[in-house]
Amino acid sequence: MQPSVASMVESQEPTVTTRPNQYRVFPQRLLRLLAPFLLLCVAISFISIYLIRYFGFQTTLPRELASFQTCGNAGERNNLEHWIRPPTDLLHNMTDTELFWRASCVPQIKEYPFARVPKIAFLFLTRGPLPLAPLWERFFEGHEGLYSIYIHALPSYQLNFSSSSVFYQRQIPSQLTEWGMMNMCDAERRLLANALLDITNERFVLVSESCIPIYNFSFVYPYITKSKHSFMGAFDDPGPYGRGRYDYNMLPEVTMADWRKGAQWFEVDRKVAIYITEDTKFYPKFLNFCRPHACYTDEHYFPTMLTIRAPDLLANRSLTWTDWSRGGAHPATFGEADITVVFLRGLLEGQSCLYNDQTTSVCFLFARKFAPSALEPLLLLAPKYFGY
Repeated sequence: MQPSVASMVESQEPTVTTRPNQYRVFPQRLLRLLAPFLLLCVAISFISIYLIRYFGFQTTLPRELASFQTCGNAGERNNLEHWIRPPTDLLHNMTDTELFWRASCVPQIKEYPFARVPKIAFLFLTRGPLPLAPLWERFFEGHEGLYSIYIHALPSYQLNFSSSSVFYQRQIPSQLTEWGMMNMCDAERRLLANALLDITNERFVLVSESCIPIYNFSFVYPYITKSKHSFMGAFDDPGPYGRGRYDYNMLPEVTMADWRKGAQWFEVDRKVAIYITEDTKFYPKFLNFCRPHACYTDEHYFPTMLTIRAPDLLANRSLTWTDWSRGGAHPATFGEADITVVFLRGLLEGQSCLYNDQTTSVCFLFARKFAPSALEPLLLLAPKYFGY
C-alpha cells in the first residue's frame, strides 16, 4: 500500500508546489506590460500642467457658443483699460433699446480708480453737411483730450472729412428725424447715449449745423465743467403755446402743474444725460399725446420730465443765444451781410443771469442760426471778438 500512497503523493507534489509560482509570475508580467503605459501617462500629465501654466487654457467650445463673448475675450476683460477705453468705432449695430440700456449702466462707486480728465461731448444734430466746420475746427484746435464729437445726420447722408479733421469718422448710426416729431428727441437721446459710452465724457452740449461758439475753448471748458447746474430752460408758460399744449391724457405721470417749456439746445451733465437716456416712464405719454401741430416734443419733453425728476439740477436757461424777435415758428437766420462788428458785440454784451447762484454778465457760450454764407466774415472777425 505504501508504494502506491507514496507514488500518489509524489504525483500530487508538482501540482501543489507549482501554483504559488504561477501566481507570482502573472503580476510580474502584468507590471512589465503596464509600466511603460503608466510612465507615459505621468509624462503627459506633467507636460499638460506645464502648458496650462505657461501658455494658458484655451476653450474648444463650438463657434456658436464662443461668439457669446459680449465683453471681449478673457485677456481684455482682465484689465481696467478694457472698461474705460472709449469705442474706437462709432458705427455699431445696436438698436436704440440696446444702446439706451448700455448707456444707462452706471458705476455705483463715485470715486474713479484711474486718473480721469473730464471731457465735454459736442453733439451735432444736423440734416446733412456742417458748413461752419472750419470755424469749429479753429475752436477745438490745441485742446485734444478735453472734448469729443458726435454727429447725427440723416441716414442717407455720409459726411466726408479728411483724416486730419476733428470731425473725421465721428458720425453715429442715425434714423430719420422730422421737425416737431418725437423722432427728433430720439435723435438727441441717441447722441447722448453714444457719448455716454465714453466714461470720460462729463458734460454734453447739443448744437446744430447753424451754431457757432462765441467764446474760445479755454473759456468755455471751465465755464461748463465747473457749473453745478445743467443748462436747460424749463419754465411754466401759462399761454396757449405753453400750458395750452397740455393734454390731460398725460395723467397721472404728468400733471398740468408739471408742464414745462424750454429751448431745444441744451447742455447737461452726466447724471442728467442718464436721466434722459434711461427714461421709459414719460416717453410713451409724449409720444402719444404731444404731436404737431398741437404740441412739439422738442420744446416740452425734456424740460417737463427733468422738472419732475431733477428740478434742482437745472439752471433753467440755455447756453445758446437765439433771436426770436422777428416772430414766426423759426428763429432768425444770419447771413454774410449780418456779420458786423456791432452785431458780434451785441452777442457778447448787455447780458445778466445767474451762474452757480451768482450774477454774471456771460450768459451764452454759443449762438444760432447762421447761414453758410456767414462763414467767411466769421472766420475774419472771430480772432478779435471770440478769441479763437
